Amino acid sequence: MVDTCFGGLFMDCNCVKGEDKSCIQLVPIFSNLNYHEMMEVAKITTAKTYEKGEMIYIAGDQGKRLYVIHKGKVKISRLSDTGKEQVIRVLGPGQFMGELSIFSPHPLTDNAEALEKTTVCIIDGFEIKKLMTKYPAIAIKVLEELSNRLEKAENLIENISLHGVERRLVNTLLSMANGQGEVILKMSRKDLASHLGMSRETLSRKLSAFQDLGFIKQIGHKKIIILDKKALVESVQN
Repeated sequence: MVDTCFGGLFMDCNCVKGEDKSCIQLVPIFSNLNYHEMMEVAKITTAKTYEKGEMIYIAGDQGKRLYVIHKGKVKISRLSDTGKEQVIRVLGPGQFMGELSIFSPHPLTDNAEALEKTTVCIIDGFEIKKLMTKYPAIAIKVLEELSNRLEKAENLIENISLHGVERRLVNTLLSMANGQGEVILKMSRKDLASHLGMSRETLSRKLSAFQDLGFIKQIGHKKIIILDKKALVESVQN
């Protein structure tokens, strides 16, 4: 289902219901815009809802659109020639995707799949580039996010290339943990294993081993508590 994201007020954009913030208000790249400037963005924005498992776009699509997640979660991944999936990242509300196709003549190289019922606001690439020229703050915000993603991608490459599976897992747990040592997984364990370049069975085995040693505690499928950070780190140091 596709809706036009523009009404008398941008707050009335069909991306939103009730008192929730609109896509335009939610995404950081538009945070410095005033009401009238947000109205300009709303005029060129449409909304579409995807069911769990539905593809928002696939590698090879021309793209030329900026996709902003309003509600739900989206998995960004790539497939090797042999069909092996590499999960690159999982995105949530306020985050965007498809931005590279706006600036490149080449087709999209990754896949975007809804991990749950997801509403996405879609902005035409040609129109958003015109707005970037008019409001440079938007372009700067996009560059900031791209720089952040590039750093994370480089860290992931280093993690997979230079470290064994246990070190990769520990590094990821530490980076995902909050101040209380709690890790709330935003993706399935299958996708986490793919993200780390290991099999699901290896991930489960390593997590169980860390738990048996008293380093962590697993609660359900989505929550992990780091009980002994020092011992966890020392267990993978050479």
